Amino acid sequence: MHDLIEFLKHLINPSWIIHHGGLYLLLFVIFAETGLFVGFFLPGDSLLFVAGMLAAQPDDPFQMPFALVVMMVAIAGILGNFAGYWFGRKSGPLLFKREDSLFFKKKHLIAAHEFYEKHGGIAIIFARFLPFIRTFAPIVAGIVKMDYRKFALFNIIGCVLWVFTMMFAGYFLGISFPWLGDHLEWIVVGIVFVTTVPVIFRLVFGSRKSTLP
Repeated sequence: MHDLIEFLKHLINPSWIIHHGGLYLLLFVIFAETGLFVGFFLPGDSLLFVAGMLAAQPDDPFQMPFALVVMMVAIAGILGNFAGYWFGRKSGPLLFKREDSLFFKKKHLIAAHEFYEKHGGIAIIFARFLPFIRTFAPIVAGIVKMDYRKFALFNIIGCVLWVFTMMFAGYFLGISFPWLGDHLEWIVVGIVFVTTVPVIFRLVFGSRKSTLP
């Protein structure tokens, strides 16, 4: 159990993921964080940004064209959402009756359901930029049986926008200010704060009025 906890701690550290797991672990984390409900705690935004910054450094850990890395990550995110959609179609309302555990938080599912109800299909695009929500949005889309072709379109558009925005932002910042590579921990903290705090606020104060479907 102790080893599992230590490993999970490493999985929320973008630099550790890239330096110890390389491209393959990066792809797995993005896949899991964008479609498997057990991946809601993984560092999607900061991981993409840090990956872009590290790719701009002389000791690029990927050792391949950056555009190819971005395309592979985008594909992993797209496949992750498809997996989440399929899981939602198969599991349906049973998820709303599931008890909370280390790898599942019902409040995140409820928040994603409310987000989908408010924004409709385009929520699949918006959700990409929201921690926690992006993990459960495709599952909710599957639960409500969103048209598959419509979901596929929004899924691809949203993932390409998210991955390209975050990774190229990190890449160009790394090229312009290479010394920032020595301060990745503070950059990660800043990204987590900016992207996560508003969502947590919504989950804590908004879910009090929520009702299960």
